[in-house]
Amino acid sequence: MAAGQLSLAEVLMDPRLGVNARLEAIAKVIDWGPLERLAEQVHAGGKGRPPYRAGPMIKALYLQMLYGLSDPGLEEALIDRLSFRRFCGFELDERTPDETTICRFRGVAARLGVMGACFEEVNRQLDAKGLIVRKGTLMDATLLAAASRKPDIKKGKGARLEREPGASWTRKNGRSHFGYRLHVATDQGFNLIRKLVLTPANIAESPVGEALISGDEKAVYADKGYENKHRRARLKAAGVKDRICHRANKHQPQLPHWKTQRNKLIAKRRAMVEQVFGTAKRVFGYARARSVNFAINLADAFRMATVFNLRRAAGLATA
Repeated sequence: MAAGQLSLAEVLMDPRLGVNARLEAIAKVIDWGPLERLAEQVHAGGKGRPPYRAGPMIKALYLQMLYGLSDPGLEEALIDRLSFRRFCGFELDERTPDETTICRFRGVAARLGVMGACFEEVNRQLDAKGLIVRKGTLMDATLLAAASRKPDIKKGKGARLEREPGASWTRKNGRSHFGYRLHVATDQGFNLIRKLVLTPANIAESPVGEALISGDEKAVYADKGYENKHRRARLKAAGVKDRICHRANKHQPQLPHWKTQRNKLIAKRRAMVEQVFGTAKRVFGYARARSVNFAINLADAFRMATVFNLRRAAGLATA
C-alpha cells in the first residue's frame, strides 16, 4: 500500500476516516521529494538500529509547528490521529517516533541547517508556480519571549543567562522584554515569506534591513524603524521604489504634513506583513522560543515560515 493511502478495512469502516482537507491540500501543494532528500543527511553516518524514514520525520516537524505541539504532544498525536499518520506517510502497522527520537532529529536537523534549506526549496517551488510576486517587499519584526524565565533585572541592565546566551533585553511600549527579535520580509502579492532573520531582542530593525531585501523587488515597504539614508540611496540607485516611512529626528522634530501623509499610505500597504506574526502567535502558538539553543530557535523560525507559506499556498490553490 502506498504511503498515505487508506486500507480496504478503513474505507469499509468510514470513508471519512483520517480525512483532513487542510493537510491534504498542503501535501499536494509541493513535491516533497527534494525536502526528503535534504532531510536524509540527518541520518547520514548514523549507527545502531535503522532510523525512521526522513520523509515522514520532516513532515512530522512541520505538523508540530502547524499545531503548536510539544515533542510529547507530537508523539501522542502521531499515535492517535490517523490524519497525521497519513500526512507523514506512516503505515498503520508502522511504529511512530517517540519524543526522544523527535527531539534528537529536530536538534540534528537544526545543527545541519536542514530547515533553512527546506525553506529555500519550498520557496523555489512556489516561485516556479508563480506564487512569489516581486511587486514589492514588506518588512517588519516582532519580539519572541525567551524559553527561559527572565533573569533577575536587579543583577544589572542587560543581564544575560548562561543557559540561554542568544537571548537579550529590549524595551517596547515602556515594557521590558527578554528574548529574541524575529525579522521577516514578505512579497506584496500573496504575502509569502521570502526572507527571515532571528536576532537577540536588542538588535533593532534597521541593522537587519539589508538582509531582508531580495534584490529583485520593485519596491520596499517598511516602518520608520528601517529608515536609513544610505539604504534610501541604495534603493534609488538600484531603481527600487523607496517606501520606507520617515521618522522625526533632532533636526526635524515635527514631520511636515506630506511626510505624515506618506507614512499613512505606506502603513496601509505594509500592514499585510503583520498577518505573519498574528498567524504565528495565535494559530501556531509561536509566541516564545522553544529552546535555549539559538540554532534550534533559528530552525524553528524557518519551520514557522515554511508552514506559513505552505498554508498560504494551499489556501490559494483551493480558493
